[in-house]
Amino acid sequence: MTNVQPSKPSDPRNSPTALRILREQQRLEVDWADGHQTRYAAEALRWLCPCAYCRGEAGLPGWLDANPKLTSEQTTLTGGEMIGGYALCAFWSDGHRTGYYSFTLLRDRCPCEGCLSEPR
Repeated sequence: MTNVQPSKPSDPRNSPTALRILREQQRLEVDWADGHQTRYAAEALRWLCPCAYCRGEAGLPGWLDANPKLTSEQTTLTGGEMIGGYALCAFWSDGHRTGYYSFTLLRDRCPCEGCLSEPR
């Protein structure tokens, strides 16, 4: 397990108090300042990768937009690190490390039933 302690941004909804990368369980857990908890399975987190290669740039679609099949190496979460006080960079066993998952993105895409039922 990797514990990452973020700084405290001003909006409690988008302010994590703890980030845990659970390698054995292959998931990311985020505790938010407003009491909410988000859990991402590693594969779901990989599909969410916001980097230019995966999501595209300059009006061009990214690799994930082509709906590829992901290998186990591409969906095995091996660690991560904080990017400033605003994002987490996830590390994948295929060497991919360019996706900066902002705290706002992680909260906005929370896969829990309550968040999914809220209007986006």
